[in-house]
Amino acid sequence: MPFDHAVAMFHHQADSCAELGSPLSAALLRRAAGDLAAGGPCAEAIAGREDAPGPDAVALRLLGAVHALVLSGLAPDLAAHYPSVGGRFDPADPDAPWPAFRAAVAAHLPFVREWLTRPPQTNEVGRANLLLTGLAWAQRELASPTGPLPVRLRELGSSAGLNLLADRFRCTSEGFSYGPPDSPVVLSDAWRGEPPAWLRDAPLQRVADRRGCDPTPIDPRSAEGALALRSYLWADQLPRVRRLNGALALAAGTPAPVEELGAAAFLRGVETAPGALTVVWHSIMRQYVPADEWRDVEGELARLATASEPSAPFLHLAFEPRRVGAEHRFLLTARLGARPAAVLAEARPHGLPAWTLAEDDPALAAS
Repeated sequence: MPFDHAVAMFHHQADSCAELGSPLSAALLRRAAGDLAAGGPCAEAIAGREDAPGPDAVALRLLGAVHALVLSGLAPDLAAHYPSVGGRFDPADPDAPWPAFRAAVAAHLPFVREWLTRPPQTNEVGRANLLLTGLAWAQRELASPTGPLPVRLRELGSSAGLNLLADRFRCTSEGFSYGPPDSPVVLSDAWRGEPPAWLRDAPLQRVADRRGCDPTPIDPRSAEGALALRSYLWADQLPRVRRLNGALALAAGTPAPVEELGAAAFLRGVETAPGALTVVWHSIMRQYVPADEWRDVEGELARLATASEPSAPFLHLAFEPRRVGAEHRFLLTARLGARPAAVLAEARPHGLPAWTLAEDDPALAAS
């Protein structure tokens, strides 16, 4: 059957959505998988993409396209089931939104098919929790006598550049807070258990220069860009919606340039600088970079690590999935200068909550 692969991918993504706390997305994707097999509107929508590999995330593209219809006021019957626009989803009746979802796809096929040409870009703000953790760790390791070094932040796969604004976010959990008290972005429930000592005691970071790259950057200050970012959030996860809205408000007044470049080409223009901590950071983007380009990225990171010195240090921070035994786990790793990489923390894929690892955890052997 021509849609067998897509059906399997939709069920796999539904399982991931359920595990990550979006029962609405899970229920819709399971019904959409059945619609693919039956040759319904969803099959017509993704025609030509039914054999796309997993990283193309066709299921997420379809969810995003229909959410964009809802956010644009073009699917009012479905909006009644979408919490992101004030609707109500009842997990006890998970199939209730399906007829309106299917009808929206059928009524707006050209819109949906055009939307499927764009890659999913959530620019997940919660992952800044790991960036701030890594910055605080590096500042402790450097122990500058004049206080924390100003940060020159460079992000690979920046999307809209929202996490380049991480120093403007506030993290909170039980007995812990970090960041500007008046921030419109609050990363609540940031830690499971005690946050690491270097973060609890850290002074605020000062990002003096911020820029990133992405093959298809989004302008968060444009109506089209904001719609794209909102559409790829799962409509029943209101804390993520609130975090994104706060980050969009910050982006309106804080320049964070994102160049339309691949990661390797961008890094070729990055150098260390005296009196500042130069940081290259990325989060859950490595899987989208072709293997040959990633080899070039690793070469550039090695160049920067070799150039690192006490007066002009370099830090590579990554929050990426890694296989540990039979599991895929999401780990924050840090490499300061030419030192071996260290595993600092683990987190859920969206960055919240994070937690430190036990001393005998096999993930600590990752490098």
